[in-house]
Amino acid sequence: MTPRLSARFFVVSLLSAAGLVAVGACSGLASDVARYATSPEFSSASPDGISPPPKTPPALTDDQARAALITEADLGDPWAPTQGVATWRDGFLKASAPHGMTDCQRLLDALYSDELLGAPPRAVIGLDDGYADAQLRYQVSAQRPADVDQALVWMRTLPEKCRQFTATTARGLVQGVQVVDSALPAVGDARQGLRVMVTRDEDGPGEGEPVTLTLDVAAVRVGEDAFTVTNGGLGAVYPEATQAAAELGAKRLAEVRKQGRVTV
Repeated sequence: MTPRLSARFFVVSLLSAAGLVAVGACSGLASDVARYATSPEFSSASPDGISPPPKTPPALTDDQARAALITEADLGDPWAPTQGVATWRDGFLKASAPHGMTDCQRLLDALYSDELLGAPPRAVIGLDDGYADAQLRYQVSAQRPADVDQALVWMRTLPEKCRQFTATTARGLVQGVQVVDSALPAVGDARQGLRVMVTRDEDGPGEGEPVTLTLDVAAVRVGEDAFTVTNGGLGAVYPEATQAAAELGAKRLAEVRKQGRVTV
């Protein structure tokens, strides 16, 4: 064999050997990829190996929101379906706070419109206590969780910002307003309770007996959902009713969500 043929044979042999090594490496790599692709740890991951974020549950349907409402049967005697919007709403809550007290004015407006979380509810029920002449309104919110949490943060500032202030009605009556914290059971993921007391002399300053409207309000977020409770009246207003409504409401919302997941 000539030297030129020997050199050509040597080069061809090297190339063949390299090809065999490359084929073996690719075969091993393919086996590794297949093994990891079928592994439970990676089967649900995105192409870059990072698991996708959990899906946000859909908003409650109208039927689900209505199913999440509490009723007079939940609270028991003396609660009954409401006979209409309480007259004290216009008389006491349609009022103006002093200039510059924007948070206090926002609170009065929210109580008057019955939109404590800043938007109309998805579902609402009103109940009357005929003995104490009180009215309770329970509402399932349509707000996003982030908006609910912002509203709760705002509510937590009110016992300090609006602890005591005056509010003037359309009739020119000056009312004294007090805002304090109100205890709630440890339900849901976030919550805030307030007691608001609005007092005035019905016939003008120093005239007649003072009249006080007492309002217990509560807002609770349960996962992606939320609800509010307003319990008020010109007579006795029992915080136990507000607390019971908050506890029952949180359980009802959780049940509705659970039933929805089972259905899906």
